[in-house]
Amino acid sequence: MSYETVKWEQDGGVGRIVLDRPETLNAWNTQFGHDLKAVVGEAAGDDSVRAVLLTGAGRAFSSGADLKAGFDEAADDGMPDIRGRLHELFHPSLVGLRTMPKPVVVAVNGPAAGIGVSLALAGDLVLAAESAFFQLAFANIGLMPDGGSTLFVPARVGKARAFEMALLAERVPAAQALEWGLINAVHPDGELLGAAEALVERLAKGPTRAYASAKQALNATLYPNLDGQLDLEAELQHALGRSKDFMEGGLAFVQKRAPEFTGA
Repeated sequence: MSYETVKWEQDGGVGRIVLDRPETLNAWNTQFGHDLKAVVGEAAGDDSVRAVLLTGAGRAFSSGADLKAGFDEAADDGMPDIRGRLHELFHPSLVGLRTMPKPVVVAVNGPAAGIGVSLALAGDLVLAAESAFFQLAFANIGLMPDGGSTLFVPARVGKARAFEMALLAERVPAAQALEWGLINAVHPDGELLGAAEALVERLAKGPTRAYASAKQALNATLYPNLDGQLDLEAELQHALGRSKDFMEGGLAFVQKRAPEFTGA
């Protein structure tokens, strides 16, 4: 199978997804959303795949939503349909990874920002390169974390650090992310992929049904209302997409200047 913005390959029981928009730091545009949804729901979901590895091409894992690409969809009020975009282009891949009955290993090879953090944390075991960092950068443009990150992050690091990441929108370097429990391991940049490959191959040879059952039970404990949380995020984010602060934040981002928020 071939896709425009992601790469898929399968070797025995191991399936590999590579985010492949390196010129944009693997930012999430419409085509990327459709491609990732297809590869997660179809190729990676096939029963012959017993474990999945997800990583990024180039020097980033994913910089999040592609703000420069804008929005293809408009809501009834003529404004960006953020709610619809989340439900159609983002949530299927995130839920698919989180609930597929097989282990998902994520190798964060560089920056993971915005919904790129959500994508990384949708996996089961998360490894990172020493140079990688994690940043819920939403507040910097007048938005709130979405893509399930208001559930995935506190489940891993607790209330205090989740609020710190959401409100301050600062970078969390890989070493700090490991200390916090946000991720499972850190490796030198040149050794990350080898370590991830060894792990996913080990899992592909393991007891697939036992892994699936453990994942189902842990999901029920940690994320019992995933769909409801995604709906809540989408509603809140949709409203923020009509705020003056978001308009200012998006414009400032494109113009590469500091935003001047007013709280409106």
